[in-house]
Amino acid sequence: MEYTTLGSTGIEVSRICLGCMSFGDPDWREWVRGEAFGDDLVERALELGINFFDTANMYSRGESERILGDALEGRREESVVASKVYFRMRDDDPNSGGLSRKTIEQELDASLDRLGMETVDLYQTHRWDDDTPVETTLRALDDAVRRGKARHVGASSMWAHQLAAALHTSDRLGLERFATMQNHYNLVYREEERETLPLCEKEGLGVIPWSPMARGYLARPHEEYTSTTRAETDDHAQAHPYAENGGREINERVQELAAEKGVSMAQLSLSWLLHKEWVDAPIIGASKIEHLEDAVEAVEVSLSDSDLDYLEAPYEPVPVSGHD
Repeated sequence: MEYTTLGSTGIEVSRICLGCMSFGDPDWREWVRGEAFGDDLVERALELGINFFDTANMYSRGESERILGDALEGRREESVVASKVYFRMRDDDPNSGGLSRKTIEQELDASLDRLGMETVDLYQTHRWDDDTPVETTLRALDDAVRRGKARHVGASSMWAHQLAAALHTSDRLGLERFATMQNHYNLVYREEERETLPLCEKEGLGVIPWSPMARGYLARPHEEYTSTTRAETDDHAQAHPYAENGGREINERVQELAAEKGVSMAQLSLSWLLHKEWVDAPIIGASKIEHLEDAVEAVEVSLSDSDLDYLEAPYEPVPVSGHD
């Protein structure tokens, strides 16, 4: 495993971050696996040198956090744990979602309780909240850091102008800044390269992309993708424009180049991201242990400039996706 500094936090994290959405309660989403799988996955990740774990309160309505916390018992101090807040946790409680001070304070306490931690390393806003002034959100997050409940705060998918406004507000008011951006970025979805990623680079934010393999679209030939459980049952996977505007040809080029290099499509797709200077650690989800093992080996896959150009050439702009 290789390690890198996460943005300007000074924290050393593995180049692969294990996303914990795939374990929890299968009743929440059909493709999610149970507690025993989560325990085994986290244990294997630690064996492979992964020290960076990303979850969210809404993943299986808290079960992902609980399972991760239990699996890290005795190893929490050497691990870097990130969680998120925004989506409503209880259908009958409107204040269990959003980014108000009330929501942030009560949901952070609940997340820490499930994780079995006094402090989470990175606490992120899962989406932008149009109903709460960003100053209110940032003051609540700043207080969380000052009270020792979070070491750093970060953001997930939003427009570049929103991120710029948040950073400016923090600087103007002397509040804790977003230290990271968790955004939608992969070989068949590159709209973030226009504004958000250059802004992150300029402002020193760590970048930890979600869906680095396009929800599995880049892990297998496109004609096989629609038969997977994830593709059949995940509405979000069906909604993203992965197969549009060059996506199918990119998928075919990934197949071709992976065969030439003797690696899997997933490894090649992940390696492309690891070659991007603004990316710190892609967040990998896994429904099988071997998926994680496969991903870790991508750190050693080398791509030349001509390889990168060949993979990227068919890409054309697609509609912005992933902010909702």
